[in-house]
Amino acid sequence: MRMRHKKWSMPELLGSGYYVEEPEALRGKWKEAFARSQPLHLELGCGKGVFTAAIAASHPEINYLAIDISPDVLGVAKRNIDKEMEAAGRRPENILLAIYDIERIDKILAPGDQVDRIYINFCNPWPKAKHHKRRLTHPRQLKLYQAFLKPGASVYFKTDDDGLYLSSRGYFLSENFELEIDEKNLHLAGLSEDVCNFTTEHELMFSRQGVPIKFLKAVFKGPCL
Repeated sequence: MRMRHKKWSMPELLGSGYYVEEPEALRGKWKEAFARSQPLHLELGCGKGVFTAAIAASHPEINYLAIDISPDVLGVAKRNIDKEMEAAGRRPENILLAIYDIERIDKILAPGDQVDRIYINFCNPWPKAKHHKRRLTHPRQLKLYQAFLKPGASVYFKTDDDGLYLSSRGYFLSENFELEIDEKNLHLAGLSEDVCNFTTEHELMFSRQGVPIKFLKAVFKGPCL
């Protein structure tokens, strides 16, 4: 469901101090955009930012870049981030927001950006075969990510969709990723990973409905020689 237009969204983003208006200008230079040089984690399709807000507030030692194509949902993410940072008694110095089409992610991230982790939470499953290339875990996308992922970096992927989960397993394996964790029901797995401690709005909704949350931790083995 498309979110209703929010007139306040862009003015608040522009005044936040951590919204990047021209992300293409920072290609290859993202580490310089943060207050401190530290590991960089990326959330693709951050939505309302519930996950990013909580994890960034809890991990000041990591920089976070959250991307979504919708300015309206990113405005809500900004408010959620402000709320979490205030509760933690911190300023939002380790988080940046950007509006961008993830299918063109290579236009804003370069090999020099050296991303340590990608989060993909409950992305559109695009169930029709003719739309599979639009999936954020499709091999076409994974090839784009590989250009800026460090060898040994990981992709944390959550979904409620069985078809997308099964296809994504194959996608990762076909593109030189190793499945370090593969869980069909994350909340019964007893994992100590941060991915269990920080949830998204969709995750809470599906869990309350009794829908198992599927999770993959895919580790990039490095460029194929």
